[in-house]
Amino acid sequence: MNLKEVLKMADEMVFAKTGQHLDNLQEAILRGTMQGERYTKIADEIHCNESYVRDVGSKLWQILSEELGEDVSKSNFRATMERQQIPIVSHLEQHHNQISSVNFCGDTKHLSNILNSNPSTESTSNPQKNPTLHHDLSEMPRLGAFYDRTSELQTLKTSILTEKSQLITINGISGIGKTALATQLVQLIKNQFQYVIWRSLETSPTFPELQTNLIEFFSQPTDINSSATNPKPLPLIKDLQKHRCLIILDDIHNLFSSGQLAGHYQPGHEEYRGFFKQIKDLSHQSCLLLIGWESPREITQIKHKNTPIHSLTLTGLDTTAAREIFKEQGLEAQDNWDILINLYQGNPLWLKSVANLIVELGCYATDLLENDTILLPEDLKDILQQQCDRLSELEKQVLYLLAKESNPVNLAKLLEQGQISSSDLLNALQSLSRRCSIEKQDNLYTLPPVLKQYIKQLTINN
Repeated sequence: MNLKEVLKMADEMVFAKTGQHLDNLQEAILRGTMQGERYTKIADEIHCNESYVRDVGSKLWQILSEELGEDVSKSNFRATMERQQIPIVSHLEQHHNQISSVNFCGDTKHLSNILNSNPSTESTSNPQKNPTLHHDLSEMPRLGAFYDRTSELQTLKTSILTEKSQLITINGISGIGKTALATQLVQLIKNQFQYVIWRSLETSPTFPELQTNLIEFFSQPTDINSSATNPKPLPLIKDLQKHRCLIILDDIHNLFSSGQLAGHYQPGHEEYRGFFKQIKDLSHQSCLLLIGWESPREITQIKHKNTPIHSLTLTGLDTTAAREIFKEQGLEAQDNWDILINLYQGNPLWLKSVANLIVELGCYATDLLENDTILLPEDLKDILQQQCDRLSELEKQVLYLLAKESNPVNLAKLLEQGQISSSDLLNALQSLSRRCSIEKQDNLYTLPPVLKQYIKQLTINN
């Protein structure tokens, strides 16, 4: 059996079991396995964390095992597929009512023709099956170390590919891993879209500037006289209705004003509001993915079900995944790493900063944990300062109030301070919550330990 036949048969089995075709990562695992590659090499080739590749591989072998009725693993996959070639064909016939891409109808000769079809002949008879893909990921960051985000990736994949969400936001505090998660996601699903483009909004382009750039990308030259027949480009939404597109806009927070409550557009950027409204209100077959510290206000207001919108607020890594950060720094595993991880909320960037400090100073975790000490390396202070600089004066007042409290407090106690009116306090708490700057549980508010320590130092210095 050649590689193409193996992948096609495996794809049909996975589809028969799950209702979904092989994704890019699953296919990469099968390709690497057929070529005798280790998980380490497969992970390096696709720029993915090895532990995540192993996890996906384990689930894939389980699916194939259940379909074939025997144990399938990485070590015996190739031999199993060779031995099962004829039984597989018979087995797949049983699923002909579930598989829309192949019509068996008891005709094994027809199946054989499909499995061994010539790609050029197939594309001629069905030109829509393999459309030309146009991907511009030149502004997408290179994926470095990626820590296990299995559940988040699955949630986003389901939302985009199964539920056909038209607008998705990934927000969270700086360093939590939003862009890394989106980068991994795009690598897994990009071939499900005819057009994929990643754009960073770090330079705060106006909407007309962004729209012109995107329209030029979508308007791939197909006719030498197209410029003459279409002198005026159609609105961007028309391209999203005509084609299956995925647009990723990173650093979305740069559209919003500093010194204002969350989601307040900068002057000259208000036109984005109309674009986001079109994306969520009009019918189209595309998806817009927004990444940033805060989301557009009109999107955060939508919470009810049955809408083509999904919002994911990213939280810290679990202790198992976060420990990988310390291992990468060459630090020996210690039981009290978990305490340190919790203090820094599992934030990858914050933990890397502390890990670097530990390595450079040669200290131990036990030294850092005395009296619940939270160290703030200078690079971590710079990160926190960037976020605090975006806050309104009202929000800063609330942070100072919360920093004084040793325990979580309710709204009534904050009002007792008498410094902020109830209306302003509620607006400030809502804005801080949208910026992931405060924590709320059972109607009690508190600051994350790292941010509380930083605010206290600011108070002392001032």
